[in-house]
This record gives sequence, structure tokens and C-alpha cells, in this order.
Amino acid sequence: MFNTLTRPILVSFLAAIVSLTACKILPTPSAENGGTGSAFNPDKKVEDIWAAKAIPYLQQKAGPFPEVHALAKTDPAAAGAKYGNPKKQANSPWTFAVRLGGKVVAANTQSRAATMDVDADGDGKADARVQIGPALRGTALRDSLDFIQFNDFTNQIDFAQFGKAFNAYADKTVLSKLPREALEGRSVKILGAYTPGSGQDLPLVTPAEAEIGPKP
Repeated sequence: MFNTLTRPILVSFLAAIVSLTACKILPTPSAENGGTGSAFNPDKKVEDIWAAKAIPYLQQKAGPFPEVHALAKTDPAAAGAKYGNPKKQANSPWTFAVRLGGKVVAANTQSRAATMDVDADGDGKADARVQIGPALRGTALRDSLDFIQFNDFTNQIDFAQFGKAFNAYADKTVLSKLPREALEGRSVKILGAYTPGSGQDLPLVTPAEAEIGPKP
């Protein structure tokens, strides 16, 4: 027989057992859903909008790189209104859509973050640095699109993965097909986007479309 002192302890113990049996075991988020526990698939989402929305938007929005960059240095807000994403978050930097044409004056293809430096005004000096992958820095392609908003995503992780998915898709469909040898002196045509860095660094352009001409 339990005395009156042990009854509260017994009741609490039985309640704890009932509570545990009522618990559900939830699956651990996996890489298949981006590790966020949702069905979000950033690669599929990029694939769905790339040709249908992203490329047409960039083609319509982009300005000649020398013009865009000159305006961005003197009046970023004006450049942003014309060539950028006016719906960006207020504390985010401007990202500009550009068309860049010129000649390659230097290239670094030994790194996975390969680049080529492009002379856009014919003075023999590099005006912009173009990423040719496979590793791409930043999220300029995502951030240049005014129909992509942070609030459309469940959380910051999904938004970040979506930015990386743009880079991966650009590399898979465009950049991986570019030549890597003897790039200096070749002509290039780029449609892409960039976010201005420090004044000492060349603007880093991420391509959505890219053409490299034959060896001179």
C-alpha cells in the first residue's frame, strides 16, 4: 500500500509516461530538402525561372558596363533605379545588371575561382573581372532580380541556398562550356551582374550569358 506521501510522486511518474508515449519522433532535416525541414529545392527553382524569367529580365535591364559603372560611382541610387533592383532590402548594397564587352587582358584559370580581366574601353587596362568558375563568389545574379525577394522565402538559409543555386546553374549551363586556354587577347561578350566592391578592387561580374571569341 502506498501512503499519502508517495501518491503525488506516483501520479507525476504516470503522467510523465503518458506524455512520452504521446510524443512524435520528427525526422532530421536532410540534404535533400536543403537541411531546413522544408520541401524547398533551390536548384529546381532556379532551373524553372532561368530561361523563362531571369535571362529576359537581365537582357532588358542591363546597361553597358562603362556607363553603368561610371554612374554607380557618382550616383549609386540613380544607377540602382535604372540598372539595379529597386526592391532590394534597404540595408543591402546595390547590384547592377550589365553588358560587358571587350578583350581579355589577363586570366587566372589555375584556381577553382577562375577569372578573366576584361578591358572594356580599349585602353589596354582591365576595367572588370569576370568570374568563370566553377567556384563563384557572391550572389549577384540572385540579387539583381527584382522579382526575387527575401520575404518570399521561409528563412535565411533557403534564401542563401537559392543564391548559391544561381551560381551553380550558371556554371553548369554556361561557364563550364567556355575555353580555358590562351584567353588573353580574345574578345568577350558578357551578360551578368555585379555588386560594387571597394574602390581598389576590379568590379567582379558574374555572368548569366558569356561568349569568348577565337584566339587572335
